[in-house]
Amino acid sequence: MSSEATFAANPANLAGSRGDTGTLTDNADQLASLEVSIRRHARLLFKVAYGVLRNSHDAEDVVQETLLRVQRSGFGEIRDIPSWLATIAFRLALDRKRKPEELELTTIDVPAGNPDAEHLAIHRQQVQRLRTLIASLPDDLRFPLVLSAVDELNSRQIGEMLGIPESSVRGRIMRARQMLKDKMAAYAEPKR
Repeated sequence: MSSEATFAANPANLAGSRGDTGTLTDNADQLASLEVSIRRHARLLFKVAYGVLRNSHDAEDVVQETLLRVQRSGFGEIRDIPSWLATIAFRLALDRKRKPEELELTTIDVPAGNPDAEHLAIHRQQVQRLRTLIASLPDDLRFPLVLSAVDELNSRQIGEMLGIPESSVRGRIMRARQMLKDKMAAYAEPKR
């Protein structure tokens, strides 16, 4: 195995390979900080990327790209590292996104007992309708809603990610929910 392959397999070896000893400690500290950050924030980054892309393989690629960019640039004096990392992942996911796709929602628990085929079909149809309605929302309403409801981020974090005030985030989430409620009510009304 070449020395380059060894460094790729174990990034900690990279710090020890530097010829100058003045930056050896700094590099080791940076790698240790990056490793801690990866362990602490990888799940959040995946959820953010998956919320936009709806594809686990693409979301994993975005997480890796985010961490590579952070490793190259360093943390500097970042106050809120999770929000900063989530913003990078969100923007990379937007860049990667090619076309709108359906959103994957968690299935709603079916009551105990054996529901009949009709109830299961109605449930599936409602979940599919909700997915379609969420996917049809304008991006400026859909992204805050998905980041809040699916990725469980707070308004401040979403605002930082999207570059908008926290109050605008709350307003957009409220409008998105109202639009979904109105559209679902329109489907539920009997047609004459």
